[in-house]
Amino acid sequence: MRLYVLARNPTDSVTEGFLPAARELGLDVTLLTDHPEAHQGGLPGEILGSLEILECDVRDFRAVISRIAAHHSPGAIFTNSDHLQTQAALAAEYFGLPGKDWRTALRTKDKAQMRRHLAAAGADAVWSAELPAGRDPAGLTTLDVPFPCVVKPREGVASEDVVLVEGPEQLVRRCAEIQARRPGAALVIEEYLAGELCTLETLGDGRVRHVLGGFRTEVSPPPYFIEERMTFVPAHPDAVVAQVLAQLDALGVGFGACHTEFVVAAGRARLIEVNYRAIGDQCDLLLAQLLGIPLFEHILRTHLGEPLPSDLGARSDGRARLDYPCARSTGTLTAAPGRTEATAGGVHLTYRPLREVGEYHELHGTNRDFLGVVRATGTDQSAVDRAVADFLAAHHWEITP
Repeated sequence: MRLYVLARNPTDSVTEGFLPAARELGLDVTLLTDHPEAHQGGLPGEILGSLEILECDVRDFRAVISRIAAHHSPGAIFTNSDHLQTQAALAAEYFGLPGKDWRTALRTKDKAQMRRHLAAAGADAVWSAELPAGRDPAGLTTLDVPFPCVVKPREGVASEDVVLVEGPEQLVRRCAEIQARRPGAALVIEEYLAGELCTLETLGDGRVRHVLGGFRTEVSPPPYFIEERMTFVPAHPDAVVAQVLAQLDALGVGFGACHTEFVVAAGRARLIEVNYRAIGDQCDLLLAQLLGIPLFEHILRTHLGEPLPSDLGARSDGRARLDYPCARSTGTLTAAPGRTEATAGGVHLTYRPLREVGEYHELHGTNRDFLGVVRATGTDQSAVDRAVADFLAAHHWEITP
């Protein structure tokens, strides 16, 4: 059976998760991408040797359908990209294959549409406004904007150009700055939702839905929202989970993997954004290890039309933490630790560099400032926390202007 995977740039989720899982399932895999050279140069030999890579404008669902129709008959169409969920869903529907509802994929990707849909469904009402691409942000000063507020690209990802704004003049200035960087992007302005930032990770087949746990997220100081630390939560309070799931139901989310970000204040859960895919930044790799389940195979099986088991057999005693050392200035990385794998005191720790020594980068104020990922798993949270803290204290990352 042939699996078509839609991708843009290479990610750890695809390279270390989904492609090996597809090989374990015995699938023939064709990768459709608009960045073929990046995948050919970044994949390990054992994966690359069994993979077919075809160039395609994967942002256009018509190009995807045409490329597949002129090639081998598809058995499944899948993507873990934020940018390509609607395209993959439309292609799967065209070929009569299992997949996400394209309407749901669209309304979760489009942050303005998500707010409108939740409000219309009576699930939650968040003050928000949309600034179309090319529109003068000065017009926003006529609105009754609740400050502080958050400005973000309508279809953005990974905290890029997400910023907290304190007043009208700053709002106009920040919007203009983002428009200069993203001339074709519409922006969303919405009320700031205070509370503890968390995630909920779910997996469903349209019939049964499993809650895999979640994370508590610590972000950088305002005005940006860079995720600096993720601590695994085996189970959020039942009432909180019920609120989040009710809002996902209102959106129509229930097939495949979903990574939902929300805040909790005074027991009330409010969605920040819904990423209709598996969690990234190596959290999915950690989750599979921590739960002791073939997570990536399960996700692919749903797209093959196979039902999920009523019990995934996941462990519940695991504890974990991820830290993301970040660049604090523009410059060249001149010192940093290398890849690390160590087990001590019942804790398994992994460090993966995300930037090579000698590379020059601008400062972005986003997840693109990550220098590496430290992830640790065990059964005792205090031991896990100590292992990560000790690793960070024993190493340094140096940026030279």
